[in-house]
Amino acid sequence: MKRLVFTSLAAAGALALPAAAQAQDTTKPDITIGASVGMHDLGVDLGDLDADDGEFDDFNIDDSAEIYGGFVAADFPLGESLFAGVEGNFHFGSGPIESEYGAAARLGVKTEGGTKIYARGGYQWVDLDLEDLTGVSEDFLDENDIDVKDVGGDYLLGLGVEVPVSSVVLRANVDTIAFDTLRGTVGVGFKF
Repeated sequence: MKRLVFTSLAAAGALALPAAAQAQDTTKPDITIGASVGMHDLGVDLGDLDADDGEFDDFNIDDSAEIYGGFVAADFPLGESLFAGVEGNFHFGSGPIESEYGAAARLGVKTEGGTKIYARGGYQWVDLDLEDLTGVSEDFLDENDIDVKDVGGDYLLGLGVEVPVSSVVLRANVDTIAFDTLRGTVGVGFKF
């Protein structure tokens, strides 16, 4: 009896395997290309400086920047509602950010209406405009051989949502880079 049950299960599995493989082959990735805008707060803290002695009264750092750019995302279904994907982004900045770019993996769920809710993690680089950030001329830094690193990167963690509206996708994301910065973006994308 056990041998009959085992043989039946093995035969059913052998028949189901090609059907599952064929279903997997016909599942295409969900690709979205779009534009986004947002605000990135760099989280510069002058609290460590001794402001009581008056030395830093005129030292003002503006560490928030508007960012404008685009993204490309590809999501692959892992079942009825679960998906995993990858995403890349590039933004130009204003103020203390010249540009930023990065890549992240995404994991989330897709509702019956097509809304995607996801978490993401990856790596983000930020190219700073030191003169705008600190008020110190880059020419002054160059003339005095002061080498200051103006591009930095670290891990990115975030949450996001994408909502389909007609033929476009509206999205919103909140991210942090190494829990030092806070970045919020909204965007619109087109599916391919």
